[in-house]
Amino acid sequence: MQYLLETKGLTKVYRETGENLEILKNVNFQLDEGCIAVLTGASGSGKSTFLNIVGALDKPTAGSVFFNGKEMSKFSRREVNRFHRKNLGFMFQFHHLLSEFTALENVMMPAGIDRRNESESRKRALELLDVVGLSERTKHLPRELSGGERQRVALARALMNSPGLIIADEPSGNLDEKNATTLRSLILELNKKFRQAFLIATHDAQIAEIATHRWVVAHGNISAYQ
Repeated sequence: MQYLLETKGLTKVYRETGENLEILKNVNFQLDEGCIAVLTGASGSGKSTFLNIVGALDKPTAGSVFFNGKEMSKFSRREVNRFHRKNLGFMFQFHHLLSEFTALENVMMPAGIDRRNESESRKRALELLDVVGLSERTKHLPRELSGGERQRVALARALMNSPGLIIADEPSGNLDEKNATTLRSLILELNKKFRQAFLIATHDAQIAEIATHRWVVAHGNISAYQ
C-alpha cells in the first residue's frame, strides 16, 4: 500500500557539548490522503522536530521519509524546493505574514514563487479568503487584522497551491478560545471541501477531537492513540 506520507526507522540525534540527544527513535509512521492526523505530547517530546523532517526542512540522522512513494532523502536541493511548492503548505503558531503585503498578496505569495498565472492566482486567493471568512479584508495589512484573522490568512496561504498535505505546528497556540474554535471548524471544513491532508502538532484537545488519526509523541517514539 502506498501512503501519502510514510517514515521508516526515522531517527534524529542532536550532538551537543559532546553528548548525543536522541529526539526521535526509529519512528515508523503512515498518513493517508485526505486525513486529519494530530500529534500530541509534552513540549520537547519531538513533535516539531518530526514535522520539520517530514516537511523537508531538516534531515534525519537515520531512516527514510516517503511522499507518494518517493524517498525524499534522494531529492536534490532543486527537487526539494519544487517539492515544497507543489506538495506542502505550512502553518505555524505565529502567522509569519509579510507585514508590507495585504492579506490578498500574502495568500498569493506561494503561487508567485511557483510562477503561476497571476490572474488565476488572484481568483484562487480571493476564493480562499472568502472560504475563511475574510472576503472583506483582502486589502488589509497584517497589522490591521486581529490575531485570529491573521491566522486565517495563513491558513488560506497554506492552501494556495492546492498541496496534498498541510503541516501545522501549534496553529491555535497563540489564539484565544473563540478564534481557536473558529480555526478548528475551518480546518474540518477545508479538509472536507478540498480533501487535503492535515498533519497537526498541538496541545489543543479540541483539535485532537476532529482528527481522523491521533498519534502520541513520547520518549522519542510516535505511537497510535489507543
